[in-house]
Amino acid sequence: MTTCAVIPARNEARTIGDVVRGALASVDRVIVVDDGSTDGTAAALEGLPVQLVRHEQAGGKAAALARGFAQAISAQAEWVVSLDGDGQHDPADIPRLLEAAHAHPAHLVLGARLRQRHRQPGIRKFANRFADFFVSWASGQRVPDSQTGFRVYPRELLEIVHPSTARRHGFVFETAMLIDGARRGFPCVAVAIDSVYDDDARPSYFKPGKDVWEIFWFVFWRIVLSGLYLPGLWRMLTRPTRHHGSATREDHVDAA
Repeated sequence: MTTCAVIPARNEARTIGDVVRGALASVDRVIVVDDGSTDGTAAALEGLPVQLVRHEQAGGKAAALARGFAQAISAQAEWVVSLDGDGQHDPADIPRLLEAAHAHPAHLVLGARLRQRHRQPGIRKFANRFADFFVSWASGQRVPDSQTGFRVYPRELLEIVHPSTARRHGFVFETAMLIDGARRGFPCVAVAIDSVYDDDARPSYFKPGKDVWEIFWFVFWRIVLSGLYLPGLWRMLTRPTRHHGSATREDHVDAA
């Protein structure tokens, strides 16, 4: 089956080359969406067999992902891997995620940052745990890392779920894919990966205050408009996380 990696990138000249070279080792095609970069991100890709899509002005992660997904579907990709261009996701983990995708058809595969979670900044850890609870409720499943951008999407999911790409919904997009995907018959399965935080990395575009607030209100209305979605809450509380592959005892404790 054809596999494609979609990498949204904004001002990632320092890391994008290594990320793309790593991805090329595991997928058939790599699409980079340069979201209005001003630091030479596109130039860092010269000579690499990559499809580059450029936004002259930054439109946000949601718009970049949606553009990349559309290109992947046009290229007849059956599985679409999404990962960030800042080096936070290790492309060497792509084969493990694709293995899970083949073992669990019609599932959204999450590269869940369950290992080395003690390395996460405190505010990020709190924001992620807060989001995980409500996203799990709204999607009717236990989600161990709702905010990970390292995923494998089946083509069918991308063809039927189309969240808002408004810039203020930049980080709501992936939450919507998780919730609406689960409600359309595409539950998630987790593959444990390391939490990677480079001390020299650029500041994250994810703002724990503003972005978690946007995510919370999106999820809140999904729950309210479903009559509090009590069946989903019950499933989340009573069913374990779906894992693929070996997970250490520490992974399971962190995911609980």
